[in-house]
Amino acid sequence: MESSTPVIVAIDGPSGTGKSSTSKAVAAQLGLSYLDTGAQYRAITWWMVTNGIDTADPSAIAAAAGKPEILSGTDPEKPAITVDGIDVAGPIREQDVTSKVSAVSAVPEVRTRITELQRSIAGSAVTGIVVEGRDIGTTVLPDADLKIFLTASPEARAARRSGELKGADLHATREALVKRDAADSSRKTSPLAKADDAVEVDTTDLTLQQVIECVVTLVEEKRAGR
Repeated sequence: MESSTPVIVAIDGPSGTGKSSTSKAVAAQLGLSYLDTGAQYRAITWWMVTNGIDTADPSAIAAAAGKPEILSGTDPEKPAITVDGIDVAGPIREQDVTSKVSAVSAVPEVRTRITELQRSIAGSAVTGIVVEGRDIGTTVLPDADLKIFLTASPEARAARRSGELKGADLHATREALVKRDAADSSRKTSPLAKADDAVEVDTTDLTLQQVIECVVTLVEEKRAGR
Protein backbone atom coordinates (compact mmCIF):
# COMPACT_ATOMS: atom_id res chain seq x y z
CA MET A 1 0.00 0.00 0.00
CA GLU A 2 1.38 3.38 -1.01
CA SER A 3 1.80 5.74 1.91
CA SER A 4 -0.53 8.08 -0.02
CA THR A 5 -3.37 5.55 0.22
CA PRO A 6 -5.37 6.32 3.37
CA VAL A 7 -5.44 3.56 5.97
CA ILE A 8 -8.28 3.30 8.47
CA VAL A 9 -7.33 1.75 11.80
CA ALA A 10 -9.96 0.85 14.41
CA ILE A 11 -8.75 0.43 17.99
CA ASP A 12 -11.33 -0.86 20.46
CA GLY A 13 -11.25 -2.05 24.03
CA PRO A 14 -12.37 -1.18 27.55
CA SER A 15 -10.97 1.76 29.58
CA GLY A 16 -7.53 1.49 31.11
CA THR A 17 -6.00 -0.62 28.33
CA GLY A 18 -3.86 2.26 27.09
CA LYS A 19 -6.19 2.86 24.16
CA SER A 20 -6.01 6.66 23.98
CA SER A 21 -2.27 6.98 24.58
CA THR A 22 -1.56 4.23 22.06
CA SER A 23 -3.94 5.58 19.41
CA LYS A 24 -2.58 9.14 19.65
CA ALA A 25 1.05 8.02 19.52
CA VAL A 26 0.49 5.66 16.58
CA ALA A 27 -1.37 8.35 14.62
CA ALA A 28 1.36 10.91 15.32
CA GLN A 29 4.14 8.49 14.37
CA LEU A 30 2.50 7.43 11.10
CA GLY A 31 1.13 10.83 10.07
CA LEU A 32 -2.51 9.81 10.46
CA SER A 33 -5.50 11.71 11.82
CA TYR A 34 -6.89 10.62 15.19
CA LEU A 35 -10.40 10.42 16.59
CA ASP A 36 -11.36 9.75 20.20
CA THR A 37 -14.96 8.54 19.88
CA GLY A 38 -15.34 8.27 23.65
CA ALA A 39 -14.81 12.04 23.89
CA GLN A 40 -17.77 12.53 21.55
CA TYR A 41 -20.03 10.47 23.81
CA ARG A 42 -18.69 12.38 26.79
CA ALA A 43 -19.36 15.66 24.94
CA ILE A 44 -23.01 14.85 24.25
CA THR A 45 -23.34 13.68 27.88
CA TRP A 46 -21.80 16.95 29.11
CA TRP A 47 -24.35 18.86 26.98
CA MET A 48 -27.25 16.85 28.45
CA VAL A 49 -26.04 17.44 32.03
CA THR A 50 -25.38 21.16 31.39
CA ASN A 51 -28.78 21.66 29.82
CA GLY A 52 -30.70 19.88 32.56
CA ILE A 53 -31.77 16.86 30.50
CA ASP A 54 -32.68 13.95 32.78
CA THR A 55 -29.99 11.38 31.94
CA ALA A 56 -32.06 8.66 33.62
CA ASP A 57 -34.81 9.20 31.00
CA PRO A 58 -33.91 7.63 27.62
CA SER A 59 -36.79 9.37 25.83
CA ALA A 60 -35.63 12.80 27.04
CA ILE A 61 -32.09 11.98 25.88
CA ALA A 62 -33.38 10.74 22.51
CA ALA A 63 -35.43 13.91 21.97
CA ALA A 64 -32.37 16.10 22.56
CA ALA A 65 -29.77 13.98 20.74
CA GLY A 66 -29.78 16.12 17.60
CA LYS A 67 -29.41 19.49 19.33
CA PRO A 68 -25.76 19.90 20.34
CA GLU A 69 -23.21 20.75 17.64
CA ILE A 70 -20.14 18.60 18.28
CA LEU A 71 -16.86 19.30 16.51
CA SER A 72 -13.87 17.00 16.90
CA GLY A 73 -10.34 18.02 15.99
CA THR A 74 -8.30 15.14 14.55
CA ASP A 75 -4.73 16.28 15.30
CA PRO A 76 -3.20 13.53 17.48
CA GLU A 77 -0.83 16.06 19.09
CA LYS A 78 -3.70 18.21 20.36
CA PRO A 79 -7.11 16.60 19.84
CA ALA A 80 -9.75 19.29 20.41
CA ILE A 81 -13.46 18.92 21.05
CA THR A 82 -16.10 21.62 21.18
CA VAL A 83 -19.84 21.61 21.83
CA ASP A 84 -21.76 24.58 20.41
CA GLY A 85 -18.43 26.38 20.09
CA ILE A 86 -17.37 25.77 23.72
CA ASP A 87 -14.09 23.95 24.40
CA VAL A 88 -15.11 20.98 26.56
CA ALA A 89 -11.86 18.95 26.59
CA GLY A 90 -11.54 19.50 30.37
CA PRO A 91 -15.16 19.34 31.59
CA ILE A 92 -15.97 16.07 29.77
CA ARG A 93 -13.43 14.22 31.95
CA GLU A 94 -15.11 15.23 35.21
CA GLN A 95 -16.83 12.68 37.42
CA ASP A 96 -20.31 14.04 36.77
CA VAL A 97 -19.97 13.22 33.08
CA THR A 98 -18.04 9.96 33.61
CA SER A 99 -20.79 8.56 35.84
CA LYS A 100 -23.51 9.26 33.25
CA VAL A 101 -21.81 8.52 29.92
CA SER A 102 -22.79 4.81 29.77
CA ALA A 103 -26.48 5.65 30.23
CA VAL A 104 -26.44 8.38 27.58
CA SER A 105 -24.36 6.26 25.16
CA ALA A 106 -26.84 3.37 25.38
CA VAL A 107 -29.64 5.43 23.82
CA PRO A 108 -29.99 4.34 20.15
CA GLU A 109 -30.66 7.88 18.88
CA VAL A 110 -27.42 9.07 20.48
CA ARG A 111 -25.45 6.20 18.94
CA THR A 112 -26.95 6.83 15.50
CA ARG A 113 -26.10 10.55 15.66
CA ILE A 114 -22.52 10.01 16.90
CA THR A 115 -21.87 7.05 14.57
CA GLU A 116 -22.82 9.20 11.55
CA LEU A 117 -20.45 11.90 12.79
CA GLN A 118 -17.63 9.35 13.22
CA ARG A 119 -18.11 7.87 9.76
CA SER A 120 -18.03 11.27 8.08
CA ILE A 121 -14.80 12.20 9.92
CA ALA A 122 -13.15 8.88 9.03
CA GLY A 123 -14.29 9.14 5.42
CA SER A 124 -12.77 12.59 4.97
CA ALA A 125 -9.36 11.79 6.54
CA VAL A 126 -6.98 12.35 3.62
CA THR A 127 -3.98 10.39 4.93
CA GLY A 128 -6.03 7.91 6.94
CA ILE A 129 -7.06 7.84 10.58
CA VAL A 130 -6.79 5.95 13.84
CA VAL A 131 -10.26 5.76 15.41
CA GLU A 132 -10.48 4.55 19.00
CA GLY A 133 -13.56 3.48 20.89
CA ARG A 134 -15.65 0.49 21.91
CA ASP A 135 -17.63 -0.42 18.79
CA ILE A 136 -15.50 0.91 15.93
CA GLY A 137 -14.48 -2.41 14.38
CA THR A 138 -17.91 -3.98 14.87
CA THR A 139 -20.35 -1.15 14.13
CA VAL A 140 -18.89 2.22 13.17
CA LEU A 141 -16.23 1.15 10.64
CA PRO A 142 -16.76 -2.57 9.96
CA ASP A 143 -14.66 -2.23 6.78
CA ALA A 144 -11.65 -0.68 8.55
CA ASP A 145 -8.32 -1.78 7.03
CA LEU A 146 -7.03 -2.92 10.40
CA LYS A 147 -8.92 -3.69 13.61
CA ILE A 148 -7.17 -3.97 16.95
CA PHE A 149 -8.76 -4.94 20.27
CA LEU A 150 -6.74 -3.99 23.35
CA THR A 151 -7.30 -5.90 26.58
CA ALA A 152 -5.69 -5.99 30.03
CA SER A 153 -6.53 -7.48 33.41
CA PRO A 154 -8.98 -5.47 35.56
CA GLU A 155 -6.17 -4.95 38.10
CA ALA A 156 -3.76 -3.49 35.54
CA ARG A 157 -6.49 -1.28 34.10
CA ALA A 158 -7.55 0.02 37.51
CA ALA A 159 -3.94 0.84 38.39
CA ARG A 160 -3.57 2.83 35.16
CA ARG A 161 -6.87 4.63 35.60
CA SER A 162 -6.21 5.56 39.21
CA GLY A 163 -2.82 6.85 38.09
CA GLU A 164 -4.68 9.13 35.67
CA LEU A 165 -7.36 10.10 38.16
CA LYS A 166 -5.56 11.98 40.90
CA GLY A 167 -6.14 10.55 44.36
CA ALA A 168 -8.46 7.83 43.08
CA ASP A 169 -9.02 4.80 45.27
CA LEU A 170 -7.72 1.70 43.44
CA HIS A 171 -10.49 -0.62 44.66
CA ALA A 172 -13.23 1.90 43.81
CA THR A 173 -11.67 2.47 40.38
CA ARG A 174 -11.63 -1.28 39.68
CA GLU A 175 -15.28 -1.61 40.76
CA ALA A 176 -16.26 1.30 38.50
CA LEU A 177 -14.38 -0.19 35.53
CA VAL A 178 -15.97 -3.62 35.94
CA LYS A 179 -19.42 -2.02 36.27
CA ARG A 180 -18.89 0.12 33.16
CA ASP A 181 -17.60 -2.87 31.16
CA ALA A 182 -20.72 -4.80 32.10
CA ALA A 183 -22.98 -1.90 31.10
CA ASP A 184 -21.19 -1.30 27.81
CA SER A 185 -20.89 -4.99 26.91
CA SER A 186 -24.54 -5.78 27.60
CA ARG A 187 -26.24 -2.77 25.99
CA LYS A 188 -28.50 -3.64 23.07
CA THR A 189 -27.12 -1.05 20.64
CA SER A 190 -23.49 -1.49 19.53
CA PRO A 191 -22.09 -3.17 22.62
CA LEU A 192 -18.40 -3.17 23.51
CA ALA A 193 -17.22 -6.25 21.60
CA LYS A 194 -14.25 -7.62 19.71
CA ALA A 195 -14.73 -7.90 15.94
CA ASP A 196 -14.15 -11.41 14.53
CA ASP A 197 -11.31 -10.11 12.35
CA ALA A 198 -9.65 -7.95 15.02
CA VAL A 199 -6.12 -8.56 16.29
CA GLU A 200 -6.21 -8.86 20.09
CA VAL A 201 -3.32 -7.29 22.01
CA ASP A 202 -3.14 -8.01 25.75
CA THR A 203 -1.41 -4.99 27.31
CA THR A 204 -1.33 -6.30 30.91
CA ASP A 205 2.43 -6.94 30.97
CA LEU A 206 3.49 -4.48 28.28
CA THR A 207 4.81 -0.95 28.67
CA LEU A 208 2.99 1.76 26.73
CA GLN A 209 5.99 2.00 24.37
CA GLN A 210 5.78 -1.75 23.64
CA VAL A 211 2.06 -1.48 22.87
CA ILE A 212 2.70 1.48 20.53
CA GLU A 213 5.50 -0.42 18.73
CA CYS A 214 3.27 -3.47 18.36
CA VAL A 215 0.42 -1.44 16.81
CA VAL A 216 2.74 0.57 14.54
CA THR A 217 4.16 -2.72 13.23
CA LEU A 218 0.65 -4.07 12.58
CA VAL A 219 -0.29 -0.92 10.63
CA GLU A 220 2.95 -0.97 8.63
CA GLU A 221 2.44 -4.66 7.78
CA LYS A 222 -1.09 -3.85 6.66
CA ARG A 223 0.16 -1.03 4.45
CA ALA A 224 2.90 -3.20 2.93
CA GLY A 225 0.53 -6.10 2.30
CA ARG A 226 -2.01 -4.12 0.35
